[in-house]
Amino acid sequence: MSGFKKGFLWGGAVAAHQLEGGWNEGGKGISIADVMTAGAHGVPREVTEGVIDGLNYPNHEAIDFYHRYKTDIQLFAEMGFKCFRTSIAWTRIFPQGDEQEPNEEGLQFYDDLFDECLKQGMEPVVTLSHFEMPYHLVTKYGGW
Repeated sequence: MSGFKKGFLWGGAVAAHQLEGGWNEGGKGISIADVMTAGAHGVPREVTEGVIDGLNYPNHEAIDFYHRYKTDIQLFAEMGFKCFRTSIAWTRIFPQGDEQEPNEEGLQFYDDLFDECLKQGMEPVVTLSHFEMPYHLVTKYGGW
């Protein structure tokens, strides 16, 4: 085989809660990933009842993609990516998870992100949810 077939999508994949950061910006609500602390060797991660001051929640900052996505997408394009698979943070679109109307700031973030992908020659491939249910749905309804 001399290479990939025409139309093969070479790219990378990420999950919103693992890279975005901006956990409390742009109208985003709290997700279950936002209440999961960091762990270490011999120290398990902990799911807390809400966000507790003084604890380390690594997904709050992640890699700060929320603020740096243009630079990151450009770097992916330089690597030759033809597609970019990401998930949508449910809580960025519907902060509590049971609203009737979406959060316009969240919609704008993803609109801008997908425009940047297309500008850099990458096809966006979207997963609607990837382990980031709104915390409100857990506390009010017990989850799904």
